[in-house]
Amino acid sequence: VQLQASGGGLVQPGGSLRLSCAASGHTFKIGGTGWFRQAPGKEREFVAAIRWNDGARRYSDAVKGRHTISRDNTKNMAYLQINSLRPEDTAVYYCAITPRSYNSGSLSREDVYDYWGQGTQVTVSS
Repeated sequence: VQLQASGGGLVQPGGSLRLSCAASGHTFKIGGTGWFRQAPGKEREFVAAIRWNDGARRYSDAVKGRHTISRDNTKNMAYLQINSLRPEDTAVYYCAITPRSYNSGSLSREDVYDYWGQGTQVTVSS
């Protein structure tokens, strides 16, 4: 199974980016996708997650209202639209998938995910 996260870059404060997560090589249906991020010198933290069967979403308090997670079942793609970017959003963003349909609360935990992408850098700076 391979996950490819892309779409990161350098953006000014207040700007937007759309991150993509492409899954390939799997024979199971994706149960959930999570986005996590790791800023320099900090631990990796949960950002957003989506359960694929019904689209239930969960966001961290830090991004709620600014970020939107979505998925495209036909393409096995998940997306994270990040708006109103702040310098504190600077981090490497990782996507992860699980074949199981956990409740939305559990999807915020790293240990429920079986496969991780390599990460994409988001830098917010003027």
